[in-house]
Amino acid sequence: MGTSKQSRAGRRKKTVAELTEAEWEIMRVVWDKEPCAAGTVQEALAATKDWCYATVKLTMDRMAAKGFLEIERIRNLQLFRSCISEVEARRGELRKMLGRAFGGAMTPMLKFLIEHEGLSKDEAAELRELVKKAEKGED
Repeated sequence: MGTSKQSRAGRRKKTVAELTEAEWEIMRVVWDKEPCAAGTVQEALAATKDWCYATVKLTMDRMAAKGFLEIERIRNLQLFRSCISEVEARRGELRKMLGRAFGGAMTPMLKFLIEHEGLSKDEAAELRELVKKAEKGED
């Protein structure tokens, strides 16, 4: 069943999360392992990031203050859960980039990607299908 334009527009107006690069790294682990402790996140990132436990814990506490994470306290253990979805985070990243590079407009961005980054035949076909669905008002 299709969604009306009004409700689709309403979905786009949700608060968007703008994560820093470090917050993205942490959120990927949290989405994968939640609920999890800061130590779990630090261990998961140890192979790629040289962050000590205190850095990860401080960053996660700040993310909780920003509303990106919530903390569940069980005696002296703190477990973190995400308050934003991956979609919301991606939306924030896209909006930030769109605003900076393309004045907030989607069409110039898509044109740029097609002209300067190229599309495979499969990607072009998939894009055409998405455009057809959008024209029909399908989700």
